[in-house]
Amino acid sequence: MRLFSLLRLTSALSLAVMALPAHAQTAVSAPGSAPRTVLVVGDSLAAEYGIKRGTGWVPLLAARVSEQYPKYQVVNASISGDTTSGGVARLPALLRQHAPAVVVLELGSNDALRGLSLTMTEQNLRTMAQAAKQAEAKVVIVGMQIPPNYGRDYSQRFAQLFSTVAKNENARLVPFLMEGMATNRAMFQADGIHPNEDAQAQLLDNVWPTLQPLLN
Repeated sequence: MRLFSLLRLTSALSLAVMALPAHAQTAVSAPGSAPRTVLVVGDSLAAEYGIKRGTGWVPLLAARVSEQYPKYQVVNASISGDTTSGGVARLPALLRQHAPAVVVLELGSNDALRGLSLTMTEQNLRTMAQAAKQAEAKVVIVGMQIPPNYGRDYSQRFAQLFSTVAKNENARLVPFLMEGMATNRAMFQADGIHPNEDAQAQLLDNVWPTLQPLLN
């Protein structure tokens, strides 16, 4: 399994304690126009866990959006340790508050860390995608992978559920957030799980090709 960085899944739970939401990363909107919002709802991988504020892939996304699509802003509503159940609970208020044009869902890894029901994880992702669409937002689902700590069937089903939800809900899919870096130890913090600052540009480049067409 190429995703060595998540091999210590069970011990990693202690590192995924619930934290305050990441600060909103907001791109500057065009003068005289109300900005359209890209809302990122994620976990520690989007909440800048263990790295300096402003260096994560979401603020890097905000900077790129500001430069290339100034009519948009990026809001980071990610929380370290969050699960898809937490996302379901939080999303309605976020949709009312920000009225996003695009919702990026980067959740599910902590479900797998805890060995939770993948049927529940899939349904939660569906619920969030449907809620976002009902709020007239386009949806991006960010896929993840895990090693077979809970069995090969569990890991394969986990990897597949993101594409299944994306297909059934007519959402865009980032196949694997850590594509191209998962086996490079130099890209991870000392815990071997969370990407370090050097990895954030790669994470953004993995998300960007899926997200960019929705901004045109």
